[in-house]
Amino acid sequence: MDLRRLKKLQALVHVYRQDPAFMRAKQLSLLWNNVKIIGDAISLLQSNTSVKKTAEKVEESLEAAESKESDLEIEDEGVIEPDLDDPQEMGDEYLEITNEMIDQASEKREHAFAALDEGELQKAIDLFTDAIGLNPQFTLLYVNRASVFMKLQKPNAAIRDCDRACELNPNSAQSYKWRGQAHMLLEHWEEAARDFTLACQLDYSEDTNAMLNKVQPRAGKIAAHQEQYEQRHELREIQERLERVKLALEEEERIQREENYWQDMIRRSHRQLTFFITLLDPRVLIAFLDVVRNPENIYKYRDTQKLIKLTCKTGLNVVSQK
Repeated sequence: MDLRRLKKLQALVHVYRQDPAFMRAKQLSLLWNNVKIIGDAISLLQSNTSVKKTAEKVEESLEAAESKESDLEIEDEGVIEPDLDDPQEMGDEYLEITNEMIDQASEKREHAFAALDEGELQKAIDLFTDAIGLNPQFTLLYVNRASVFMKLQKPNAAIRDCDRACELNPNSAQSYKWRGQAHMLLEHWEEAARDFTLACQLDYSEDTNAMLNKVQPRAGKIAAHQEQYEQRHELREIQERLERVKLALEEEERIQREENYWQDMIRRSHRQLTFFITLLDPRVLIAFLDVVRNPENIYKYRDTQKLIKLTCKTGLNVVSQK
């Protein structure tokens, strides 16, 4: 972490101390949300100990979340492999449709139902596709073709048809019902639950509600598992941020210790330099040597302040002045 940024954050905390309501400003909403997640911003920046304690709490929360984690086990009865065919023809949505084309599309639809009765599924698909080409704005044609795709175990194709039907008519319950069944085959439990819920809201049926009751517990398991995953991910991010803050604080403390060391060295050097400069004065040097030979001679120089200070620094014990 950049120490300059840390200083700015400390300044922000100082402002917060003076006016806690400052952090409620709209411009600081993102910062405030993160501060609430990590903990009290002030205690976080006061000392390395606070950061360590907060990190320990986050680590405990993370361990608790991971202990609750369980492998997602969902019954996959009836699930099939997804179909990977090229997308089917959807018709020209900008086509100008005539009454004759509408009649032809209805005739093709009738032939498609007849093919279904005879078990000719692919023929029914082709006839519904021809009908869609003639009348691409008719929602039921996509719903009918989707139902056949489901019989052919092609849920992705059915979903594409239902998507188109929902675009044309968002209130078509059958579109959501068939799409929900397609999602069931692909283990898309949450999507299936949403579609069955919408279908029941638009046109309730016991059949659709039964399918909804079947997929809801599975969708709930997925949602709970996803929530646990997001919680662990969020706690890990907090843990990483705390680690960066801790390292920054340790670096700041190290720099402060170095600054204190050098400041102390400068003060000592200054005192020593002052001593030698004073000693370079010839009169002080002569008097100093005289006092060193006989400390009682200090009385001869009691008015010489430089000498008095010098003898004190050298540790000479001088009899107090009378």
